[in-house]
Amino acid sequence: MMGTRGVPALYGGFETAVEEIGSRLAARGHQVTVYCRNPDQTITSYKGMSLVNLPAIRHRAAETLSHTGLSAVHAAIRDRPDVAFVLNAANAPYLRPLRMAGVPCAIHLDGLESRREKWRGAGAAYYRWAEKASVRRGTAVIADSQAIADYVRATYGRDCDVIAYGAPVLHPGSDRLAELGLRPGDFHLLVARFEPENHVVDAVHGYRSSDESRAFVVVGGAPYSQWYVDQVKQAGAGDRRITFTGGIYDQSLLDQLYGHCLTYVHGHSVGGTNPSLLRAMGAGAPVLAYDVEFNREVTANQALFWADADSLRAHVNAIASGGMSNALAELSVMGQTRIAEHYQWDDITTQYEELARRLITASDRATS
Repeated sequence: MMGTRGVPALYGGFETAVEEIGSRLAARGHQVTVYCRNPDQTITSYKGMSLVNLPAIRHRAAETLSHTGLSAVHAAIRDRPDVAFVLNAANAPYLRPLRMAGVPCAIHLDGLESRREKWRGAGAAYYRWAEKASVRRGTAVIADSQAIADYVRATYGRDCDVIAYGAPVLHPGSDRLAELGLRPGDFHLLVARFEPENHVVDAVHGYRSSDESRAFVVVGGAPYSQWYVDQVKQAGAGDRRITFTGGIYDQSLLDQLYGHCLTYVHGHSVGGTNPSLLRAMGAGAPVLAYDVEFNREVTANQALFWADADSLRAHVNAIASGGMSNALAELSVMGQTRIAEHYQWDDITTQYEELARRLITASDRATS
């Protein structure tokens, strides 16, 4: 498994997926190697997985490519795996060398990366090329939502294996909310990187112009988009209801926020299946989701949808008036049911296992 920061999962949906799936595959008796670029990491095994720690150029445009290049060389020459799961379409240049070394490759796309603001210009052009190359060169292509698979089919004429992310069904305690001065059910929550396609500014504007008196807790930041971070902070400046916490990487505290917010505001618009949305639903958070096909697919339309600051404000005002209590309770139950029935890591691991076996069998046939 390569193309991510690796494990232990410290940050990001890809890393969590690698840890959850890789550890389960190892528990089922498979030999799992994960390539890692966590700074200063020295451990070589974790939850049954073998870890290969390799360096990377610490630059936004070069980090993933430099590390995955070294990983591909190591895999082709030293490890010689039966199959490689390569995460992130940006790593498309390494699919052909791996396949030439006899390693079948399943490439996992990550939403519509070329549409992200941070990759504008040359970065967006590269991602458009990489997306096309991934679909053409991968032995198999993994999409984490049916909407992404439909896009790939319509654009490139290739079918994908649709394998989503997972999330637990949680009933967290509330003892740590006091660390942020919060009480259960008395705040709204947003968790996101501060990037334009996540519509954080719209969410803050919509809340600020509402009649709601309860707190709006905004968790997140951005390492490369300071101009947008400044816009977000300016949108909420001077409003005592709005709290910016910065990034929170303590999963226990995050789970309590998800599990005890009045609503979870989700503004992501260009990804496929979003891990934060899954986690919030699994913890029972009623969702106010940005109205795109990805979010409708994940929630099965069981959410309140918004498209701009005004439509979000209308939802928040309806909630503030006290007339939405039953509807929010129903959304909470339906969200947890959706996670329990469709987004469990054990089932997702089985899908990866079956895909690996299929690729290995096809490779064996081709060489016999």
